[in-house]
Amino acid sequence: MTGGSATRRSNQVTCQGDKKMISKIMEKALNEQINKEMYSAYLYLSMSAHTTHIGLDGFANWFMVQYKEEMEHAMRIYNYLNDQGSKVHLKKIDEPPTTFKDPMDMFKKTLEHEQFITKSINDLMDLAVKEKDHATQIFLQWFVTEQIEEEANDNEIIGKLELIGGKGDGMFMIDKELGQRTFVSEIPTE
Repeated sequence: MTGGSATRRSNQVTCQGDKKMISKIMEKALNEQINKEMYSAYLYLSMSAHTTHIGLDGFANWFMVQYKEEMEHAMRIYNYLNDQGSKVHLKKIDEPPTTFKDPMDMFKKTLEHEQFITKSINDLMDLAVKEKDHATQIFLQWFVTEQIEEEANDNEIIGKLELIGGKGDGMFMIDKELGQRTFVSEIPTE
């Protein structure tokens, strides 16, 4: 922007000194995604609490790591909106379920939720393409790749739970395996 003023497509804010680099439509959609990522974190925190309560500490660890990852996903979008000169608008987070039938139920719900998030990310990418917003397309590519990993991990755990029938010594082996998962932040610190 030269001189603090620029003319853009009609759906973008255009005013003296405006720093916004993405459209209002994209800004709104990304703010909605922050809410979805925060809900995801809240859901996995609830699952961690439930598995702690029933004595499956490895499962609790896996869901706690998932909670932290989802918080980072929300913060990636938060930072991106700020970097693009857009306004972050935080919305109310819905209450997640707090009880679950068993670990299989939890992982099926996890997969279903991640498929919902994948659709949401794909919809954002489609919007970025429609808006000819190349920067946001590049930004969203990380999320597209992340969702492939999320769904693959969930399917792998569901497969293991199906293999052991959800009980017995196999359940404790899976619990021990899930307890090995660690959280590694991917957001650089300043």
